Amino acid sequence: MSARAEIPPFTPRRLLLVVTGAIQAAHAPYWVTWLRGAYPDLEVRSVLTRSALRFTTEQAMSALTGHEAHLDEWPAGAPPRALHVDLAEWADAIIVHPASAHYVARAALGLADTPSLLVLHASSAPIAIAPSLPPGLEDNPVYRANLDLLARRPNVVVSATRQARSATTGRSDARGAAPLTTALRDVEELLRKLSEFSGKAAG
Repeated sequence: MSARAEIPPFTPRRLLLVVTGAIQAAHAPYWVTWLRGAYPDLEVRSVLTRSALRFTTEQAMSALTGHEAHLDEWPAGAPPRALHVDLAEWADAIIVHPASAHYVARAALGLADTPSLLVLHASSAPIAIAPSLPPGLEDNPVYRANLDLLARRPNVVVSATRQARSATTGRSDARGAAPLTTALRDVEELLRKLSEFSGKAAG
């Protein structure tokens, strides 16, 4: 995380940020504050998994985005509207940052047991997933197979991990989520590719 992060071009105006239970979720309030300063016209909404609450809070994300932060589980009552439908129709872009290995697997397998996963499967918006992995996991064949499954989806990109220090081992043997600026660039590049593909298909 850089205190003076470069501001890349970003054309979407409504961003859904999904925060999962990797330790880098602790930086989510910083990134939301940075986003609102870097892109004054960008509207940000957030969904937090239950495990993300170990590292950040709904209150912080609600205050910083200016919108209620949603917990990624089905409500006990019967809300008048389905959250996953509203968010899928609202978002111009979706970023999962950080994405735990567990969340990556669920997304790759098409599981739809939470609102955010249903949004990922139902939305046609560009989606960037930024994995955050413990030591030794990136080369695991099951994880690599999950990446292959995600690569089949034309509107999904997986942002490359970077070397990170493990909070457990103290060594630089973990793979951290890419900075949010990288995920923003990946979304913008994906938008360009989708636009080119749409143009060729129309021609």
